[in-house]
Amino acid sequence: MRPGTRLAFDVGKARVGVARCDAEAILAVPVVTLRRDRYGADLEEAAELVAEHDAMEVVVGLPRHMGGGSSSSTKDARRWARELAGMITPVRVRLVDERLTTVTAHQALHASGRHEKDFRGVVDQAAAVVILNQALEAERATGRPAGEPVAPTQGGRP
Repeated sequence: MRPGTRLAFDVGKARVGVARCDAEAILAVPVVTLRRDRYGADLEEAAELVAEHDAMEVVVGLPRHMGGGSSSSTKDARRWARELAGMITPVRVRLVDERLTTVTAHQALHASGRHEKDFRGVVDQAAAVVILNQALEAERATGRPAGEPVAPTQGGRP
């Protein structure tokens, strides 16, 4: 297992949940929820978080249909990841399958005693924690980073 802090992003249409792990890559914790912005403020905030936490790698959840197919959300997450990668070079960005992470996050929030009406502010962070934990577990099991590498968009946002 490679040591180093990683950040995970759960990219949605309105919000981006953020999680991080410790430098030993043992424990993933929620960080913040960013508001999506058509001007790229969410990407700028994400890049600032990468620098602030001295992340050695970023994991972005890749939404897919249960059968593995792509959707508009899949394309949006890929574009967001490429733009972020262009802003944070040389930090590596990887896309990791995020199927069922929001369901798992909802279950965890229910189990913690939270009410459904309180989920909006934290469910994206909880999903990012699930994405990061899955990526860490996959790397522990295989000895290789999880997911697929992202080629950056030249210079970040077009």
